[in-house]
Amino acid sequence: MSIEKSWKLLNEMSFERQGGTQQELEACLLIQDYLKDLGLESQIEEFEVEMNTVEKAELRVLKPYMKTYECTGYKGCISTPDEGIVKKFCYFEQDHPVMLKRAQDAIVMVNGYVGLKGFKTLVKGNPAGFISFSGNIDESREQTDLDVREFRTQLHEVKELPGVHVKVHDAMEMVELGAEEVQLTVKGTKQTGVSRNLVCEIAGKSDEIVVCTAHYDSVPFSKGAYDNATGSVCLYEMAEYFAKHKPERTIRLVWCGSEERGLLGSKAYVKAHEDELDKTVLCVNIDMIGSTMGKRIAVCTSEMDFVHYIDYDAKLKGFPIAVSQGVYSSDSTPFADKNVPAVSFARITAQGTGVIHNRHDVMEHLSKRMLKEDMDYIVKFTEQLANGVICPVKKEMPENMRKELNDYLGISEKK
Repeated sequence: MSIEKSWKLLNEMSFERQGGTQQELEACLLIQDYLKDLGLESQIEEFEVEMNTVEKAELRVLKPYMKTYECTGYKGCISTPDEGIVKKFCYFEQDHPVMLKRAQDAIVMVNGYVGLKGFKTLVKGNPAGFISFSGNIDESREQTDLDVREFRTQLHEVKELPGVHVKVHDAMEMVELGAEEVQLTVKGTKQTGVSRNLVCEIAGKSDEIVVCTAHYDSVPFSKGAYDNATGSVCLYEMAEYFAKHKPERTIRLVWCGSEERGLLGSKAYVKAHEDELDKTVLCVNIDMIGSTMGKRIAVCTSEMDFVHYIDYDAKLKGFPIAVSQGVYSSDSTPFADKNVPAVSFARITAQGTGVIHNRHDVMEHLSKRMLKEDMDYIVKFTEQLANGVICPVKKEMPENMRKELNDYLGISEKK
C-alpha cells in the first residue's frame, strides 16, 4: 500500500475541527472528496449536538488577597446570578472524608480533568461550584493554552454546578497563597447544533458487517494530527484497499464526529443503526497511530479469546503490540455496549515525544514509516476477519467487561 495519498490527506486534515463547527464539516467534506477520487460513494449522517456558549466567566480571589484570574467557563454548565457567587475556597485533593467535609458549600478546585467518576465523588461533598485546571508547570504561561471545557450531558444528570477552568500556573498560585474566599461568575446560553458521521460501505458477499471507526474531530486549539487524523487516514487506507480487494463480509467505514465531546458520533451511529447491530460482528477502531516513538497497543472489549487471537497473530507477523482486555475511551465503546465485540488500535507516544489535546499535536511529531507500518497491519488484520469462513469472535460481552462498560458509561444497573 502506498502511503503518499494518506500522508497528503493527513496534512490537509491538520487544522482545528471541533465537533459541531464549520471546521468539522470542512474536514468531513475533505474526506468525502478523497473517497470520490477512489470511485466510492459515502453518506453524511447528521445528528444534533449542544453548541453552548459562555458569555461571561470570572474568577476572583477575595481573601486573604485580591486578584482576578483568567478563566474560561464550562460550556453548558448552570449559570450563576449576574453578580456571581461568593463562597469559601477548597482545594479538593482527593476522595477523603476530610475533603468532603471541607467541600460543603464551597467552590472547590479539583485536580485536573472533571470526568464522570470524579464528579460523582465530588458532589458527595455538596459543593457550590468547581474550578479545574490544565497545563504543565514546567512550560511558560504563554506556552499554555487556556482550555475550553464542556459540562457534558452525563454530568447534568448527576448535579448542576457552575464551573470554570484555569491554567495550572494560576491554580498553583491560589493554593500556595492560601486562597480562602472566591467569587465565581459564569453566564452562558444553550443552543443546538449539528455534527456529522461520514459512512462509506464496501459491500461484501455476506450480510454480516465489520464496522471500522475513527473520529475525525479535534479539541479546541489543536490541529489534531495525531489525535485523530491518523486514525481517519487509516480508514481512508482501508477504503482504498477494500475497493480493490472485495471482502467477503461488508466493510462499513465510519468517520465519527464529536468523539472528543463524549463519543457523540459513535453513540449517534449505534442509535441510528440499531436494527443492523445484530449482523454487525465486529468493530475495529483506530485512535492515534503513527507516532515516531511509542508503543503499539490493542484493547479488546470482548472475550479473552479475541485478546489471545490478536496476540498470536501479531507475533506470527512480527508486529510488536501489547494486547489487553478492557474498555478503551473511544468510539469502540458504544458498539461494545451493544454487545458488538470491539478492538481499538493505537500507538501511544513515549513520554516527552508527543502530546494530545493542545497546540503541539502536529504532523512534525509523526512518522510516515510508523504510520505505514501501523496501517499495513490494521488493514491486513481487518481483511482476515472480514474474509474468514466464520467470524470467530463471540457476540457476547463477558461479565467483567459489562461491569467495566457500565462503570465507564455511568450505568448503575446491569443490562
